[in-house]
Parts: sequence; C-alpha cells; structure tokens
Amino acid sequence: MNHQPFETWLLNEQPLTTEQKRELDSHLRTCTHCTALVETGIALRNKRIVAPAMGFTTRFQTRLAAQRVIERRKRFLGVILFTLVGLTLVGWASAPVLSAVIAAPAQWITLILGYGLFIVTSIQSLTNIGLVLLHVVPDLLPPLAWGVLILAVAGFGLLWTVSIWRLTRFPQGV
Repeated sequence: MNHQPFETWLLNEQPLTTEQKRELDSHLRTCTHCTALVETGIALRNKRIVAPAMGFTTRFQTRLAAQRVIERRKRFLGVILFTLVGLTLVGWASAPVLSAVIAAPAQWITLILGYGLFIVTSIQSLTNIGLVLLHVVPDLLPPLAWGVLILAVAGFGLLWTVSIWRLTRFPQGV
C-alpha cells in the first residue's frame, strides 16, 4: 500500500486543506500503518517532558572527552605499532643486502648488478608474456563474454570499494 503523501502530512504536522483532510481520513480507515503513526504522535504529544537530572550535561561532556582521549591513545598506539612492525619488516628484508654492503664492496657491486640484471630480464620476459597474451587472449572469448567479464570485474570493484568505505567509517556523535 502506498503511504505517501499521508506519512508526510502526518509527520510534518502541516495544516491541511479540506480535500487533503478528507483523503487522509479515508486512508486512515484502511491503513493500520498510518493509524499507528497517528496514535504514536498523539501519545508522544501527551507525554510530559522531563528535564534531565542535575549535572547531566557535565557528566555527558566529561564522558565524551574521556572517550575522545581513549580513541586518540588507541590511534596513537596503532600508529606506533604499525610503524614498528613496518620498520622491523624492512630491516628483516634488507638485512642480507646490508650485510653484503658492509662485508665487501665487490660483493655489493655484484649483488646490485645481479639484482639489476634480474629486474631487467624479468621486465623483458613479462613484456614478452604480455604481448603474447595480448595477441592470443582476445580471440579466445567472444565480445559478449568480454563485456560480462568487464562488468563482473567492475561490480566486484564497486563492492570492494563500498565494503572498505563502510568498514572504515567511524560513527559520529555519542
């Protein structure tokens, strides 16, 4: 059942024309959802507003400030831990190179040349593999399958992006 514009009329509490009142009355006779909305509004308007206990705002602000301090500490400790783990991993990975550099100049020169040749030959072989695949793979699938594949990859990328966004969002307020 369509509850619009009746929900808007009930929630905004705007003055209604006689035609709108008639439409609302006929809708309320058949719709339990909107009738419950009217009853809830009446019940809320008839309740007495109670003032908060003495010192509520002070206690709330104190608790909020304490939570912010705790969050800052957690973030700071997280950054420190992340940095230490990163430095440890970099040190562990670079230990063989550093020991070779310290040991003898001839060893580190050959090590650098060896790594350089390895990188150059790896890039060349990956380029050759990429060129072969570029010539062979398009003929393996029809254009419709490519379209479906591209849409699937884009969908998974969107899903991944939204998931990361939702997981990293911090709630605001209390």
